[in-house]
Amino acid sequence: MENKMYVSSSPHVRSDSSTTKIMLDVIIALVPASIASVVFFGFRALMLIGVCIASCVLSEYIARKVMKRDTTIGDLSAVVTGLLLALNLPAAINPLIAVFGSIVAIVVVKQMFGGLGMNFVNPALAARIVLLVSFPNAMMTWTDAFCKDFDAVASATPLVAQSGTYSYTTLLIGAHGGSLGETCAIALILGGIYLVVKKVISPIIPCIYILSAGVMALIVGQDPLYQILSGGLLLGAIFMATDYVTCPITKWGKVVYAIGCGVLTILLRTYSNMPEGASFSILLMNILVPLIEMATTPKPFGAVKKAKGDKK
Repeated sequence: MENKMYVSSSPHVRSDSSTTKIMLDVIIALVPASIASVVFFGFRALMLIGVCIASCVLSEYIARKVMKRDTTIGDLSAVVTGLLLALNLPAAINPLIAVFGSIVAIVVVKQMFGGLGMNFVNPALAARIVLLVSFPNAMMTWTDAFCKDFDAVASATPLVAQSGTYSYTTLLIGAHGGSLGETCAIALILGGIYLVVKKVISPIIPCIYILSAGVMALIVGQDPLYQILSGGLLLGAIFMATDYVTCPITKWGKVVYAIGCGVLTILLRTYSNMPEGASFSILLMNILVPLIEMATTPKPFGAVKKAKGDKK
C-alpha cells in the first residue's frame, strides 16, 4: 500500500526550538540594553554583568553536582538569569552583594525547586527583591549616567524625582540614574521587537502590561508615558513577565496576568513607600498564575457539565 498511516506518540506538533536556542535569543535581545549600560555606567557595568553571569553559572554547576543531577549549564538559562539580575542592579553596588543575589536566584529559587521549569517565580526577579529587602541602602543608591566616582555621587531616578523632571527624550535614551538595564527605553524596545519577530515571546503580555499601566496611571493622576518609560517597567514587561515558566499559557490567562501586573505596578508606585513597583507586581502575579490558569483553561470539546451533587 502506498498510503500508509503512521502512528507516533505525542507531541504531534514539533518545533526546531530548544531551550538553548530560546535562551540565546533572549541574550541577543538583551545585548542593546547591556551595551547601553556600559555606555552610561562604564566599566563598572561590564564588571557587574560578568560577576553575575559567572556566579550564576558556577552556582548552577555546583548545585547540580551536590544534588547529583545532570549538569545543565549548557542550556544558557543560568547566563540569562545572571544577565537579567545584573541589569536590575545599580552600578554602585558591591560585587559581593551581586554574588549573593546570584546564589539566591540559582540555588534557592531555581535549583531547590527542581531546576529550570519547576520554579514558580522568576529567579532574577526574586533575587532582586531579596537584595532589596536585605540591602536596601545599597539597592537604592543610584549614580547618574557618565558618573566617574561611584562612591561619592548619588542620583535620583526618574521615579524618585517628580514627574516631568526628565524629558521624554532623556527617558528614551537613558542618560539618567537607575539600574543598569532599565534606563535606556530604546534598547529595551529593540530587544522586545527582536523577541516578538523571532516568536520567542507573544506580544500579548508586554503590550497589555504597558497599556494597563498607562491606563492606571491616568486614573491615579500620573503621566502615563513618564511612568512607562521610567524605572523597570519596560524591562519587567518584556523580559521578566514573559518568562515561560512563571507566566500563564492560556490566552485569556495571559491577558488577566498582564493587566494585573500593569495595575499593581502603578498602584505600588503611587501608594507604597517604594517608588519602583514592577518587581513586586510581577512576583505577586507569578504566585497567582496557577489560580489564573485554573480560571481561564477552556473546557474540553464535548465535555458535559457536572450536575449539582454529582461527586463523580
